[in-house]
Amino acid sequence: MGDPFILMLVALAILAIVDLVVGVSNDAVNFLNSAIGSKAISIRNIMIIASIGVFMGAITSSGMMEVARKGIFNPGMFVFQDIMFIFMAVMITDILLLDVFNTLGMPTSTTVSIVFELLGAAVAISLIKISQNDAESINAIWNYINYEKASLIIFGILLSVVVAFSIGALVQFISRLIFSFNFEKRPSYINALFGGFAITAITYFIIMKGMKGTPYYKDVKHLIEDNTLLIVAGSFALWTIISQLLTKIFKLNVLKLIIGIGTFSLAMAFSGNDLVNFVGVPIAAWNSYQAWSVSGEAATTFSMGILAKKVPSNIWLLLVAGAIMVITLWTSSKARNVIKTGIDLSRQGEGHEKFNPNSLSRIVVRASMGINTILSYVLPQKTLAFVDSKFQKPIIKLPKDKTYEMPAFDMIRASVNLIVAGILISIATSLKLPLSTTYVTFMVAMGTSLADRAWGRESAVYRVAGVINVIGGWFLTAITAFLAAALVAYLISWDMMMVPILLVLVTFLIIRNTFIHRRKSKEVKKQEYIERAEQITINGVIEESADHISEVAQRVNKLYTNVVNDLANHDLNKLRKTDKHVRKLNDEIDGLKDGVFYFIKSLDETSVQASRFYILVLGYLQDVAQSISYISRASFKHVNNNHKNLKKGQIKDLKAIDNQLSDLLSKISTVFENRSFNDLETILVEKQELLKDVSISIEKQVTRIRKEESSPKNTTLYFSILLETQDLISALMSLLQTYQEFHPINNESNN
Repeated sequence: MGDPFILMLVALAILAIVDLVVGVSNDAVNFLNSAIGSKAISIRNIMIIASIGVFMGAITSSGMMEVARKGIFNPGMFVFQDIMFIFMAVMITDILLLDVFNTLGMPTSTTVSIVFELLGAAVAISLIKISQNDAESINAIWNYINYEKASLIIFGILLSVVVAFSIGALVQFISRLIFSFNFEKRPSYINALFGGFAITAITYFIIMKGMKGTPYYKDVKHLIEDNTLLIVAGSFALWTIISQLLTKIFKLNVLKLIIGIGTFSLAMAFSGNDLVNFVGVPIAAWNSYQAWSVSGEAATTFSMGILAKKVPSNIWLLLVAGAIMVITLWTSSKARNVIKTGIDLSRQGEGHEKFNPNSLSRIVVRASMGINTILSYVLPQKTLAFVDSKFQKPIIKLPKDKTYEMPAFDMIRASVNLIVAGILISIATSLKLPLSTTYVTFMVAMGTSLADRAWGRESAVYRVAGVINVIGGWFLTAITAFLAAALVAYLISWDMMMVPILLVLVTFLIIRNTFIHRRKSKEVKKQEYIERAEQITINGVIEESADHISEVAQRVNKLYTNVVNDLANHDLNKLRKTDKHVRKLNDEIDGLKDGVFYFIKSLDETSVQASRFYILVLGYLQDVAQSISYISRASFKHVNNNHKNLKKGQIKDLKAIDNQLSDLLSKISTVFENRSFNDLETILVEKQELLKDVSISIEKQVTRIRKEESSPKNTTLYFSILLETQDLISALMSLLQTYQEFHPINNESNN
């Protein structure tokens, strides 16, 4: 009878390793965003500091392991087999859920996922046990679920969203009033006092309060609790003096020290608080197996009340878990993707926005503008002027090729992010509450961004939409985790053979998501966007844009051919896929046009020609993309509405045009790929023949209408395709003529 449970333990151990990888990929955003976004420290040093913090946090996480054993359900109401079913369901669901969010690049909460998975699986098994016992009703569910503790945990997680955002905004606002954006110009004693306060707060709450969760605390408890005030005052004095010496004598920026210590402490707090989310369940399963294996009872009768007792954690297991987390930090590309989302939403400057605005974000922004207008009337003008003076950003003169190396936000905001988040997380850890580090760090960052006026009129609606999407994803996490874990638990309890089947499914989905992520990453690298910050001459713009135009020609060639073939076959599914690729091409070109402002700002005053050339090229590329988009959309709509197929003569003419257009686009692609711009004249001559053939096809259709055509929908679609094809060819030719016009300038610059 023990064999299946040993296999389940092995599976849980493997799942724990996988869960550590996918979990850290998601949660690295929590303690790396501030340091990376501020660029105060090199990436390598940040990773070293964070790695040490993760190791230290692993040692302090043992107290949090109680949550997995008894925080959500009453273990005495379950037998060993029930517990193993619950734990298997939780781990399988957790890995799948986190991996999906990582692939999407969205930060979610590992704490929320594990809490609601435990709750969902426990509820499912409880309902099964109640249904099998005639003496119990549905109300008996409260005997199985530790609803008081579970409610406290859930309430604490939700409350942390509001508290973290509010405190982050308040502390950042006060900090900015004190330091403005010119920290280095403030008197050294103010900087030293800030350093003393910040580092004291971090060290006290992280190290001293965090130690409460460890078995070592009892040895130093009397020293800490009897001398708290003395320790805090002494620490403040010591760190203030150190900060003053660093600032005055060694001319070092104390903010860098704060960010370094803050990154270490937040990584430590993350590991101490969140390690339970990844290995708490497998360790609890191992403890359960140890107790059952020596009991001599059947797995279906042995009560798991022993889990309610305090069980010491194996320090070596925790350190191994810490090592896996550190390796993942250094190697995970998904972690970098999630980090980018957090930094983009909190950056000080403008730029490409990942999220699209929605109705709710527009309402929030309009309401905020209304409140701001009211405050401007209520508050004295002198007060408003004083506050505004503190939020004036300095103008930093940089070489044109360094413009995009600016940090996402300054070191003041990075320090506040780390201080506030670290304190809130470590307070929760000392109280043994599995607070969501993702919720806290993300909402603190959003609060400081708002207070720092990072969300201006140009970006607010996008940033708010991003925050709403992320928070919506959190609630989706909770609901999905509960329902999915409940379903998996039911399937396992129905037949234990479902365990290997589900494990195979997990393996397949993770491999599939990994390949999807790699393909998307390669696509991003393959997109040869014009490097706005570096191409400051007409020569550079022509050279770099050539590869992009070559690629666009290849893609339009393939898309046009696909539309014609799919329309001929009346294949709705393929037309839908083609339309998806067309929209992607449009989005990429729209992204380039959104960056015109930043491109022109990056140019030297002598590079006006490069600006004009760049704008013209993007305009023609957009015309090409819009034409193929209209053709694709009209074809899809026609087939989707079940209208008649195009006539054989119409299809024949379209395929003839497609063959000519395909040959033309191939030549264009080759010219730009090989930079053989002298061949443009030949292509421009060929385009006249193609335009003539399109005109002939239009005339043929007019004749058909007069003699045989009976479908007005077919006529509408056919004319639309031909007219848009004309526009597409014209846009391509205008693009070639633009290169022909500017090419002599390019040649002159090379001579």
